[in-house]
Amino acid sequence: MKNWMLNSLKISLVFIGLVILAISIFWLPNTANTLAKANPEYAYLKYPLLLGIYLTCIPFYIGVFNGYIILKLIEKDKAFTEYTNRSLTYIFYSSIGIILMYILGIVYLIFNGAGQPGIVFIGVGIILMSFIIASAAGVLKALLVKVIEIKNEYDLTI
Repeated sequence: MKNWMLNSLKISLVFIGLVILAISIFWLPNTANTLAKANPEYAYLKYPLLLGIYLTCIPFYIGVFNGYIILKLIEKDKAFTEYTNRSLTYIFYSSIGIILMYILGIVYLIFNGAGQPGIVFIGVGIILMSFIIASAAGVLKALLVKVIEIKNEYDLTI
């Protein structure tokens, strides 16, 4: 893979991570305060929802970091190693963690009578995107295991 392509992918990962960090630090608390003032009947959900969203940032950043590690391994021509396999496993489990946290969050909102269609729709969208990422990581991991097996057999025959 060309060096400029790897660098653009790395820059994209860092940019996405910084945008989510900025949203989490600056936009989200202000929006939560505004919504709590506008809807005082749901103000008690402000801190549990913020905590839940901040907790989902942990697996997100684990996934972003491991994506960056994979790009560094590709850059060093070590893409077909156990390290890449481990990083794909972390990405897979991070995506599954995000899915589970958002499912629990949506159920929590529905049981508290705050399951507004727009909020549930955004949560389902995040769940679907995480499912796509988990599926892609799982397929790539299975393919990588096969490639590593073939590579090891090839290395032993020479």
